[in-house]
Amino acid sequence: MVLDALGKSLRGVLQKIARGSVVDEALLAEVVRDIQRALLQADVNVELALSLTQRVRRRATDEKPPAGASLRDFLVRIIYEEIRGILGTEKPFETRPKKILLAGLFGQGKTTTAAKLARYLQKKGVRVGLVGADIHRPAAIDQLEQLSRKIGAEFYSDRSEKRAERIVKEALKLAGPNQATIVDTAGRTGIDPELIEELRRVKEVLNPDEVLLVLDAAMGQSAGRSAEAFHKAVGLTGVILTKMDGSAKGGGALSAVAASGAPIVFLGTGEHLEELERFEPTRFVSRLLGMGDIQTLLERFEELSNKQAAEEAAKKLMTGRFSLRDMRTQLESLGQMGPFSKIVSMFPAFGTAKLDDQRLDESQKRLLRFRAILDSMNAQELDDAQLLKAERIHRVARGSGQRPQEVRALLKQYELTRKAAHGLVSNRRLRRQLEKQFGGAALPGPE
Repeated sequence: MVLDALGKSLRGVLQKIARGSVVDEALLAEVVRDIQRALLQADVNVELALSLTQRVRRRATDEKPPAGASLRDFLVRIIYEEIRGILGTEKPFETRPKKILLAGLFGQGKTTTAAKLARYLQKKGVRVGLVGADIHRPAAIDQLEQLSRKIGAEFYSDRSEKRAERIVKEALKLAGPNQATIVDTAGRTGIDPELIEELRRVKEVLNPDEVLLVLDAAMGQSAGRSAEAFHKAVGLTGVILTKMDGSAKGGGALSAVAASGAPIVFLGTGEHLEELERFEPTRFVSRLLGMGDIQTLLERFEELSNKQAAEEAAKKLMTGRFSLRDMRTQLESLGQMGPFSKIVSMFPAFGTAKLDDQRLDESQKRLLRFRAILDSMNAQELDDAQLLKAERIHRVARGSGQRPQEVRALLKQYELTRKAAHGLVSNRRLRRQLEKQFGGAALPGPE
């Protein structure tokens, strides 16, 4: 995944600071050297990497930590602030009915990104219409139409029209006043006068609230030059970096685009239409350094289709009154929130843990197996795990396509989880904290 190596290297630097017996010149030199190496390996511009590490060294030497802060904590804060500083300013993006023009070169992921952005707005309660204005590639119009149907968005295009601005003009006549309109335009292999002129004509007709450039993170440092050229030509309000889940070094694209003056507003983090994240530099750097991102985790929780059931299941878990049905609800909620590796990265406790890709992949597969097993149980079994003896275990295993050992492993995990929660709630101090968390009402005692 993009920037995984950078994140691991930077977390290694923080661990080195934490383990050091004293923060002295030798440790500082080692830390600066490690940061520099990590940034260069992530394709960050050489001059930018050097200037950043020079600022870290100068601030750590010249500035004094605030009252009550240790030298270690102060050094970590300096590193955090300096890395945050190279990613540009945070660009507000209002989730309301608006007109959005998407631009970009060929093969950058514009069409898929148009649908992702539409889905993002839908989840915020905004009605969306998609407009296929790529007159040079009929397959792009077909793809956008299919994606529109998939997410339940309105769609407009005209395959017989050879002027993109005419398609947009007709689409605007059909769009309602309380609808967001997203226009997918044509791309080229390079930034040429014809592409820019077509974009200008479309922009004039659309009069967009947002002009967003879609860029592939694999472009590296050249992404900055593309962003700068488009920004100069049509006045960008933001950039969406796609394929941030790939194997490319994303540091070059992130830092170069930020330096171009075009703010990054979204990151495409996967192939699924749900995998588009707001780019907020503060949160991004927190996750990169293993400090977690609880706010994004909470926002994902807010978007769950059955949040109330998830809350009830969580409450039952913390009171020890937790059934297999509640466990299934929790696993369904976890599945809606995204891949396990992304969720884990949002927890500060796991941010610096040595969880390699293989272990995370195994955990993801195990969760999927557990969900299949739970879906094969009947209502009585979900409410009373004691019913699951040998005969029923074999029936559930056959129904879910799993082995009986996997069913027993789930039951063992369920029992461990239930007992752990039972023990936690027996702690009076923790119990008071949980009661406060759940609105101040007294929790029922554990079973």
